[in-house]
Amino acid sequence: MSSEQSAGDTGTPSLLRGRPLHWALRGLLWAGGIAAAGLASVLIIVGVALAVAYPNLPDVSDLSDYRPKLPLRVYSADGVLIGEFGEERRNLTPINDIPKVMKEAVLAIEDARFYSHSGVDYKGLLRAGLANLGKAKSQGASTITMQVARNVYLSSEKTFTRKLYEVLLTFKLEHLLSKDQILEIYMNQIFLGNRAYGFAAAADAYYGKPLKDISIAEAAMLAGLPKAPSAYNPITNPSRARTRQQYIIDRMVDNGFITAEEGETAKKEELKIRTASDRLGSHAEYVAETVRQLVHSQYGDEAYTRGLNVFTTINAVQQEAAYKALRKGIMDYEKRQIYRGPEEFVELPESAKELEDAIDDALSDHPDNGDVMSAVVLEANPKKIVAMRQGERVEIVAEGLRPARSGLSDKAPPKTKIRRGAVIRVMKTPKNTWEITQLPEVEGAFVALDPRDGAIHAMVGGFDFNKNKFNHVVQAWRQPGSGFKPFIYSAALEKGFTPTTVINDAPLFFDAGVTGGQPWEPKNYDGKFEGPMPLHTALAKSKNMVSIRILQAVGTQNAQEWVTRFGFDAEKHPAYLTMALGAGSVTPMQMATGYAVFANGGYRVNPWLVTKITDQKGKTLVESQPPLPNESVRAIDARNAFIMNRLLQEITRAGTAAKAQATLKRPDIYGKTGTTNDSVDTWFNGYHPSLVAIVWVGYDQPKSLGDRETGGGLSLPVWINFMETALKGVPIMEPSAPEGVVNVGGEWYYEEYARGGGVSNVGGTSLDGITGTGAPPPTQPGGTPYDRGPDAPATQMKSPSSPEERKSILDLFRN
Repeated sequence: MSSEQSAGDTGTPSLLRGRPLHWALRGLLWAGGIAAAGLASVLIIVGVALAVAYPNLPDVSDLSDYRPKLPLRVYSADGVLIGEFGEERRNLTPINDIPKVMKEAVLAIEDARFYSHSGVDYKGLLRAGLANLGKAKSQGASTITMQVARNVYLSSEKTFTRKLYEVLLTFKLEHLLSKDQILEIYMNQIFLGNRAYGFAAAADAYYGKPLKDISIAEAAMLAGLPKAPSAYNPITNPSRARTRQQYIIDRMVDNGFITAEEGETAKKEELKIRTASDRLGSHAEYVAETVRQLVHSQYGDEAYTRGLNVFTTINAVQQEAAYKALRKGIMDYEKRQIYRGPEEFVELPESAKELEDAIDDALSDHPDNGDVMSAVVLEANPKKIVAMRQGERVEIVAEGLRPARSGLSDKAPPKTKIRRGAVIRVMKTPKNTWEITQLPEVEGAFVALDPRDGAIHAMVGGFDFNKNKFNHVVQAWRQPGSGFKPFIYSAALEKGFTPTTVINDAPLFFDAGVTGGQPWEPKNYDGKFEGPMPLHTALAKSKNMVSIRILQAVGTQNAQEWVTRFGFDAEKHPAYLTMALGAGSVTPMQMATGYAVFANGGYRVNPWLVTKITDQKGKTLVESQPPLPNESVRAIDARNAFIMNRLLQEITRAGTAAKAQATLKRPDIYGKTGTTNDSVDTWFNGYHPSLVAIVWVGYDQPKSLGDRETGGGLSLPVWINFMETALKGVPIMEPSAPEGVVNVGGEWYYEEYARGGGVSNVGGTSLDGITGTGAPPPTQPGGTPYDRGPDAPATQMKSPSSPEERKSILDLFRN
């Protein structure tokens, strides 16, 4: 019994010891079952999700022939980028053309194992999923392939659904494309700030250089942009951008892409960041906008995404020279105007930090306009202005204060008084000192074209495109003033007039019966009359009385028809004697084509701008080349053009534009000044045999530029400034005499009018038939009275049809 008891005693403890193990085993089995069930459920859910999601995945096969949105780009004739249009600025670059240093910088920070994994970093993916589940900030586990999937096809929202689609797309991409193809898409597709998509566009946007030329330091800076283009923008956040750049350089060293020595050198390199204002190779905003309109009219909105390249006739050097010359001319005029006062007044705190922020806020509302920069005044007195701009202290003294003396006076009204907190405009002088100025209210236009084929070499439609997008070259209809006289003189040559025809510069009087209103007595610009003088002298001195007499002799309707040969609209130049003084309407472009007829020997050329359009691969889609001038486009006789050249040459030698030859020191330049009534518009229209250039200055809402402002004083200096650049190295080119002209006594004549032929004189003290004074009529070849032909009534001043028209005509005649 003792033995059984012993056995029983031994068995009871054994049973008790086995129960915990039994329950633990059962627990493990239950846990395993639950886990298996859970896994099966997950697999079922994932399987269902895959079954539902996979068919809905976008087709990625088009990425095998990657064609991203590419902007419309506009180039000068010499290949300089002058304009770009499109939401995405991108330069499509094949993977083999992307430098090794750029690829390694990106891999170092974005996906160092890119070439070894299958597209998904599982550990990183799990971490990102848990972070998203816990509503924490994502740790960023996306590989380059995943980023391509997201950037091309998906949104950036952080949800499990989007992540699932991203992973599935990643597998599809890895299956369809090679690693190099995926990396190429990434390097061209990713947004990098400043409207730049892809690293080639970013290299141009931030450094102004091709991607192939960037350094390790520059590559590392660009590689930091994908994470947060705004936060790490080297233009707006240079400190943060540099911190990230330094980290990426360390990663490149850690991954063996560069040596430690190369890394240290890269960290010390000073980067030259390009600003937005100097990105384009030339200031040609009006040209680019004209091209954009032309291309959009043909291709529609697709023009902004298909990577079209438009090549123009623009000469980049001449375009920049025109831009600078016009701006200088307008700013020089502005210095002669009354100071209108600061643009705004702001309250400035005393705290240095708060002061800096207040100045930055004020200047952000008044951005720089090229070389006309904004600044905030810290202190001001009649002898000195101290201002700040972008952390730079600006001191203006002595002559730099002259344009704003009135604003520094103790008696200056509050709106014009320069004081602490005033937002002003400043410029650097040639001596590298500061001067105060103001944004101009006046506008201007400049156009230059080749008279031999009409190719536009330069076009500046106004002072600043961002300030005023109205293109005055082609949209502004203005009175040409005396600049229109050469076309009347040209008509006179066909009626027997010669350079030596004597015309009386004497007073004219039109009574009320002729004007249909009050009596009118026109005058010359200077108010003086010099009596009889040869035609060439009268044009050189721009005598109004002589021009009126010439038009009276030629006939207003004859002259109206004649000027259409130069491209002018007849309806814009009514058949009144006012035409002699340029009272019609023209655009600067019309004046350029008109003067081109004189410059090229008598041919009518049409201005043109676009030479070629290519697609993104360089295939030519459109190419144009106008025919060279031939007899089918002849506008005037070659003899007429030749003698007009002689007349216009005298103007630039000894007339109202004598400063032209004196400054440029060459005889082969021709032109005519133009100043309208009350100096509302000023012009200079001039040319060299290879280049016509027109300058106009005036207010958009017509008003006087000032009693002393003339075409010779305001517009001519702009023309000369431009030609100093445009004609540099160009040989002297004077036209040879055509058949049918002869030189007698140093003067050129039509052969039939050379010896006693032609109109010998016109007028005495007034025109015959206007005042009834008995002045002799103009005489024609042979000395007989000049026959005005069937349009004789039109040669007199027609009675206007309404009081408003009569008043308008009379106003146009007044000086």
